[in-house]
Amino acid sequence: MSSGSLYEIRDYHYRRDLMDEYRSWTVKALKVLEPKMDLVGWWLDSGEEPRVMGSDPMEMPHGSANVTWIIRWDSLDQREKRWDALWTEQDWLDVWEEHPGFEGYHQLLVRFMEKIEPV
Repeated sequence: MSSGSLYEIRDYHYRRDLMDEYRSWTVKALKVLEPKMDLVGWWLDSGEEPRVMGSDPMEMPHGSANVTWIIRWDSLDQREKRWDALWTEQDWLDVWEEHPGFEGYHQLLVRFMEKIEPV
């Protein structure tokens, strides 16, 4: 798609008991989303224990995110237009109908970051 410099990082805390269904749904969702967005990747928890470190590590009520995906955009404006358009497209609406359950999302964190290039 593009070589944009804005990265949308989406971290989900999804119900672990629905992860098998979510994994199956992800395969279908990727087929629809990949041609529409510059998806850097979509990752699901490997089952390995997370490593929480730092000077003040804290436990999170829902644990670490178990689904993460990253999308590259040219700009925030492009992102907003693309997301709005996505919810009008029948192929996405059809896949969304098969979602294993929105109530499975305990938490979603969306961050926007810029890639730093070496000088």
